[in-house]
Amino acid sequence: MKRALVPAERIEQAILLLRGQKVMLDSDLASLYGVATKVLLQAVKRNPGRFPSDFMFRLDVEEFAFLRSQFVTSKRRGGRRTLPYAFTEQGVAMLSSVLRSERAVQVNIAVMRAFVKLRGILSAHKELAGKLSELERKTERHDREIRGIFDAIRMLMAPPAPVGPKPKRVIGFRVGKG
Repeated sequence: MKRALVPAERIEQAILLLRGQKVMLDSDLASLYGVATKVLLQAVKRNPGRFPSDFMFRLDVEEFAFLRSQFVTSKRRGGRRTLPYAFTEQGVAMLSSVLRSERAVQVNIAVMRAFVKLRGILSAHKELAGKLSELERKTERHDREIRGIFDAIRMLMAPPAPVGPKPKRVIGFRVGKG
């Protein structure tokens, strides 16, 4: 079996959820493709028609600060001086056409497989969540029914009413005191 060019786990860890979309950052993609981030972005800028806003977008300051806090990156020397770009699944697919190398093609295939796998996991997760909700509804109904059974058992376990003849009612007219 042929060894993967890039481990699937590395790709899966690079997929983030931003603005409700699964994306990969330009620096992560550049690393996977084996090029500098600057080279990747130059290729994108030479082909602006291939990257509409639903294929690629630039992070805003708050998003970048949030990501930075998540990854605990250095604020000293080095690091980014510009806001990163995020590529959606379609944007990643388009990258292989502008980066024209064998490695780009192979990495792109691996990335597409990772997106498909993630979509399958999310789909299974939604199905599982639906089944869990259904189970919760059933258990709530069963809880009410079981509570009713316990109430009936408690009533049966309650001490019986006194046994014996009931006091006889006096027949006739009673005159009140007074």
